[in-house]
Amino acid sequence: MTSWLLVMPIAVPFATAVLAYLMRRAPSGRWISLTGSVLSLVASIALLMAVLDEGVIAAQMSNWDAPFGITLVADYLGVVMVVITAITGLATAIYALGEIPERLERLGYHALFQTLIAGVTGAFLTGDLFNLYVWFEVMLISSFGLLVLGGTREQLDAGIKYVALNLVSTLIFLSGIGLLYGVTGTLNMADLRDAVANSEDQTLITVIAMMFMVGFGVKAGVFPLFFWLPASYHTPSFAVSAVFAGLLTKVGVYAMMRMFTLVFVGDIGFTHEILIWVSLATMLTGVLGAAAQTDFRKILSFHIISQIGYMTLGLALYTPLALMGGVFYLVHHIIVKANLFLVSGVAFKLTGSTDLNRIGGLYKSSPFLAALFIVPAFSLAGFPPLSGFWAKYLIVKASIELEAWFVAFIALFVGLLTIFSMTKIWGMAFWKPHPDGIDPVPTRVPAHIRLPMMLPIIGLATMTVLIGLFPEPFVQFAETAAAQLLDPSDYVTTVLGAQR
Repeated sequence: MTSWLLVMPIAVPFATAVLAYLMRRAPSGRWISLTGSVLSLVASIALLMAVLDEGVIAAQMSNWDAPFGITLVADYLGVVMVVITAITGLATAIYALGEIPERLERLGYHALFQTLIAGVTGAFLTGDLFNLYVWFEVMLISSFGLLVLGGTREQLDAGIKYVALNLVSTLIFLSGIGLLYGVTGTLNMADLRDAVANSEDQTLITVIAMMFMVGFGVKAGVFPLFFWLPASYHTPSFAVSAVFAGLLTKVGVYAMMRMFTLVFVGDIGFTHEILIWVSLATMLTGVLGAAAQTDFRKILSFHIISQIGYMTLGLALYTPLALMGGVFYLVHHIIVKANLFLVSGVAFKLTGSTDLNRIGGLYKSSPFLAALFIVPAFSLAGFPPLSGFWAKYLIVKASIELEAWFVAFIALFVGLLTIFSMTKIWGMAFWKPHPDGIDPVPTRVPAHIRLPMMLPIIGLATMTVLIGLFPEPFVQFAETAAAQLLDPSDYVTTVLGAQR
């Protein structure tokens, strides 16, 4: 039973991708994708219930015991990422009903989208490094396909940059895997914990740890490795942008959290000190980049970089409270950032552009959309009582407890600059009149397009408000996830079982 619970969140989107591809020329393809997204959410919730009931659960594929076989494992961090992936997948599958044209559906949009969801889910559930590499490749191939699906010059240019820099990341990651296997003789993450700790060459282990930090850093979009992100995230469809913004960089952050709490913990004074400065530089450069932009999606893209810094800062500070804040921030940010990109898509439909100098008048004609923008925008900036407030509060409090005053100051300062960027979008897109005199009323968009685009925005905004108003269960969940990260004995024992 445990094996099925771990396999289904990956198998369902893969099966859906096959069916959606076969039916790509028929209208039923989109409904297959939507049904698959619903089933993925059901499977992920079933897995969550099992983890809440039993704690860490693991399964060995084909009965090859760890560390020799393929291991799937779910602890609190892994399972919450699987659930939030399914939620984001369902939200964007609904949104795609209104946004994605038939031309892209016939080219295989839904199959690529479901393959991407499967790749992200697999990365969160895998228990060994080689399969983490495989899931990274699945994500890279499907995301490249989604990036260039429209075939425009801008998309092809963005796709080439995206693939080139991610291939560099993959080469560094793969080299690190090879060196680590050469030193320890295993790639199973649980088995690596003792193998790395008992290695006689800790200097080489630290070098390998830095290679992993760089490889995952490119995926996460940390300073100075983020150049591919703002160059590509504003070019595909808005549904694709929302999935990219919500999930792809978080896989890099997740991988960092997993490896630098489970495996590379022998030289924390060196590796995590570097990570602190990388996080602060990521936060500052991201938010300053956002302040300089005048395009809706480019501002949001730079803010992804800025907010990634908060998450890696939670790992870098390496206290229970800081890690708890990092986990809480991961979940909050996926919901909020995906929603902001979905709002930008509706704004584009109503005004005809995402250039803030060429749009306006959204508040007067669409006050409901304006309210739905304010929720994730204010949450991103850290306004109480929204989810972003608690996320930032936990990170800043952890910094203060460590008497890391400069770190706390930067975290607060970046929050203020985030407010500036959000108010710039508000002032230019929502408050001022449209420069061409267009009245962007919702009825400009047909109801069969408007309704599926608005429903996920409403749902994600509601989640943001509920997490902010009732944070206690989410904070407790994050606290348990952080405790498991800092003391992974249950994770190791569950995976290795009798082999330990």
